[in-house]
Amino acid sequence: MAEDNKRVVVRNRGVFHEYSITEIYNAGIVLKGSEVKSLRQSRASLKDSYCKIEGGEIFIYNLYISPYEQSKAFTPNPKRKRKLLLHKQEINRLIGKTTQRGLALVPVEIYFEKSQYAKVAVGVAKKKKSYDKREAIKLRDIEREIRGVRGV
Repeated sequence: MAEDNKRVVVRNRGVFHEYSITEIYNAGIVLKGSEVKSLRQSRASLKDSYCKIEGGEIFIYNLYISPYEQSKAFTPNPKRKRKLLLHKQEINRLIGKTTQRGLALVPVEIYFEKSQYAKVAVGVAKKKKSYDKREAIKLRDIEREIRGVRGV
């Protein structure tokens, strides 16, 4: 997919620190009422959100989409569970991967594709150990020092 057609609404910044992502799936999201307008204003948060497979369908939990201020009639619960849209083969593949020990489904980002469709990037992730996190921080610091020396 061309990056020009993708407008990122919100990113889960801590996901790459806490998890090592092996694969990323792009899923549509079922929204109600004025939630799309709130997303277009980037009024959402992926903090503490996670994905779960129930009954052959995948849902996202704790995704906070703040109520649209101009909406008066219908405002859905900001933290309700929302259904994600994937092909059946992809869901079956994810079921197989999440039954393995230690793998989880985490939302990486929400974006608009072709400025029309709201999508969620879902990552298949494994929780990092504390020593893995320290190693990643060391590597990032070394790269930063190298770039600083080269830039002078």
